[in-house]
Amino acid sequence: MTTQKTSHNFTKIAFIPLHTNLFHIVLLSISLTFGVSSIYSQDIKTTKGIVAKQQNKATDTIKKNTVISTDTIKKENDSIKPKKAFLDGKVKYKALGYTKLDNKQKLTTLYDEAELYYQDIELKSGIIIMDYEKNEVYAGRIKDSAGKYTQYPNFKQGTNIIEPDSIRFNFKTKKALIWNSKTDQGEFNVKASITKKENDSVYFLKGARFTTSTNKENPEYYFRTSKVKFIPGKKVITGLTNLVIADVPTPIALPFAFFPMNKETSVSGLILPSYNDSNLRGFSLQNGGYYFALSDHYDLTVLGDYYTNGSYGMRFESSYAKRYKFRGNVNVRFENLINSERGYPDYSKQNIYNIQWSHSRDTKANPNSSFSASVNLGSSKYFQQSINQSNIGSSLNNTLSSSISYSKTFNIIPQARLSLTATHSQNTQTESINMTLPTLQFSLDRIYPFVGKDGVKKGFFKNINLQYNLNGRNYITTTDSLFFKPEMFKDAQIGFQHSIPLSTNFKIFKYFSASTSVNYEEIWYTKTIRKAYDPNQNTVVNTTVNGFDAFRTYNFSASLGTTVYGTFNFGENKKIQAIRHVMRPSISYAYTPSFEKYYDTYASDASGTMDQRYTRFEGGIFGAPGLANSNIMGISISNTFEAKVTDKDSTKTEPKKVMLLNNLNLSTSYNLDADGVTTLAWSPVRVSTGAQFFENKLNANFAATLDPYAIDNSGRRINTFNIDNGGSLFRMTSANITLNYALSSKDGDDKNNKKTDQTARNGGREDDLFGTATDLTDNRKSMFDGSEEEGEDTISEFFRSKIPWDMTFAYSFTYGNNNRENKITGNSLMISANTDLTPKWKVGVSTGYDFVQKGVTYTQLRFERDLASWRMSLNWMPFGNNANWNFFIGIKSGILSDIKWEKRNFNNR
Repeated sequence: MTTQKTSHNFTKIAFIPLHTNLFHIVLLSISLTFGVSSIYSQDIKTTKGIVAKQQNKATDTIKKNTVISTDTIKKENDSIKPKKAFLDGKVKYKALGYTKLDNKQKLTTLYDEAELYYQDIELKSGIIIMDYEKNEVYAGRIKDSAGKYTQYPNFKQGTNIIEPDSIRFNFKTKKALIWNSKTDQGEFNVKASITKKENDSVYFLKGARFTTSTNKENPEYYFRTSKVKFIPGKKVITGLTNLVIADVPTPIALPFAFFPMNKETSVSGLILPSYNDSNLRGFSLQNGGYYFALSDHYDLTVLGDYYTNGSYGMRFESSYAKRYKFRGNVNVRFENLINSERGYPDYSKQNIYNIQWSHSRDTKANPNSSFSASVNLGSSKYFQQSINQSNIGSSLNNTLSSSISYSKTFNIIPQARLSLTATHSQNTQTESINMTLPTLQFSLDRIYPFVGKDGVKKGFFKNINLQYNLNGRNYITTTDSLFFKPEMFKDAQIGFQHSIPLSTNFKIFKYFSASTSVNYEEIWYTKTIRKAYDPNQNTVVNTTVNGFDAFRTYNFSASLGTTVYGTFNFGENKKIQAIRHVMRPSISYAYTPSFEKYYDTYASDASGTMDQRYTRFEGGIFGAPGLANSNIMGISISNTFEAKVTDKDSTKTEPKKVMLLNNLNLSTSYNLDADGVTTLAWSPVRVSTGAQFFENKLNANFAATLDPYAIDNSGRRINTFNIDNGGSLFRMTSANITLNYALSSKDGDDKNNKKTDQTARNGGREDDLFGTATDLTDNRKSMFDGSEEEGEDTISEFFRSKIPWDMTFAYSFTYGNNNRENKITGNSLMISANTDLTPKWKVGVSTGYDFVQKGVTYTQLRFERDLASWRMSLNWMPFGNNANWNFFIGIKSGILSDIKWEKRNFNNR
């Protein structure tokens, strides 16, 4: 080291700038100010264009550690290799308190709200110390005026954020030592007493705890382990791990644990089963299996159940999606159910299954074609007997239906459309199944042969149009026991329907709209029947005749209608200012001639004298030609009533519109060819109406059938008007009233938007009047889902002053008097209610009462407790054929969904 006075000459020093420019600027300023320089040798990397000039020729007095001019360096010194600067990028730093430079120790200290930025590293802390000699930085907390620690370090590298008490980090090796670190990794909050950062992708933790709780400082539960290997975004591997609840260690421990933490795609892994027991099937392991993350576009879940009496179940669930192309899911469920033990009189064995497939294609994929599927088929008794489903709404539904369709549009003139559809309809009570495999539909767009070059379609002739439609079906009727067996195709019916409708519409007297149409149809069948009397069997037998056959029909129809508007004004100073009535009367006429030429006769007895008429097309899927003329005139009137009322809000100048009756419809028909014996002229009058009250929360609907004819003692309609038989003008044969009322503690909240997906998909109600579905494969579904207050612990002294609740009522009344029985055939009330007893307790009930059968209908009680990171629920149906209860407690997080305990009991399963 050389010390010189200010009067002496200086040797010009060539400072090679480090990336930390601020340090050298401050150092140079201090040297020039005090006139004393402490100069240290530093190897200089040769840089073209930078040459230090010599001003002092007395170079022999300068020691080795003095930096000399490059032009005086001897050749023997050229063998010395320059050292590389220890930083590969610029370091930016600042501090609110002060910045202290120690040139001798090569330390820079930043104090109070210190910040440091280097490459992808961001460090904020109360104090930061940079050591240029060791290539390290240290950060720690500081004490405030009250002696409390504050300004804890916040270390961020890339997407990883660590909040420790203190940290020591090496810029060169990227290694770090962290004390009391806190970090978020996926759904986990991790805290460790000591963390060693080996490199950018591997961390070793000692004395760690991890949890999914949002309360990092005082979690309601956590897993404690002594050793952890942590690879961000990929996995966590631990040693001996113990579950701690409310700071109390539990006996639940694992010798090691593995948690996948892939952020981009799901990771394959085991799904642990849950233990249970059944009165009918013994002990069981349920819903165990494996999840396959096959790709970014589709996955597969395989689940299974096993009971000690030999019963078992399998489920395959897959979801798939491709952006701007398609999305869907497939669920296949199979269960082999064994009751009792072999050799006992109540022993039984059966197989039940259910297949669901939903598929939709994005319209952006191909605007000229579409493909969709909605499949729900299987055993008729699946939802009543399944050991892994508790769905009252689905079990009460009598119909399962499916549809798979493909359509394509051909952009030609005229435009053509083609569609192929496979349908399925299954009655779960009768176990009958109707299918079309497939239905072919082809149509050509409407053609206007008389329209002018200007394209204006106005008047009778210019509006004349025709089109062509083709409908082909392969219709199958079978039963549940023959489904998917060759026998189901034995009696399949195949037919084609060709139709060419010719129609037009026009105005009459400016206010009346008229339309007429003529329709020609040609039906093709591949099977017909032949009826004949068989003397050996002494009965009439039907013989199927295979081969092509066809018949042709035509019909004519016309309609005339108008719209009449009427307003009753009561004055602007009245509460009800006006009532508006809109009436739409219409008259229609339809004529179909007799097609007697397609009818034959057969002898109905052995004498051969009793001839009966029939058509060989009888029982065809598109019907058969009619024998008698059809000459019908229809009459209908549609009404709506709307009121203008003074708004309660005095600031509004316009009156408020209120719908009084959505509709009031009356319809009947008159048979012009009625003979008064076999057919009567007038058909019953059908009346229907509907209205909404209390800001559309109450929906009321009424329907009735009014018969103008009397009946005889046997209940048969006779050609005598009821009023001429000593009765009223009309005889009410049936009537039905339904009321639906949904209300909530929140204004404008529509309770009916709350859907039970599985129930709605199976054709049931979308609300919870018949209870909510319990999917035993995933009990993490919560009553709190979708709640605005989810996760908020807003307990206050006056919480009960505004308890959230919702309620739904449904009332149905049915009256029957078709044969003078004058009987109430149906009278029931259904109620569903949900409320929050506290911000963390939800209670719900669905029940009802049948006033005809005098008994309580299906009832479900629901209880749920939000335990922050955990969830506890109890669903109980106390009586009925589906009486059961199900209790569940477990962690909400999907990554720890296997940490749960559940208990259930199905009395009849």
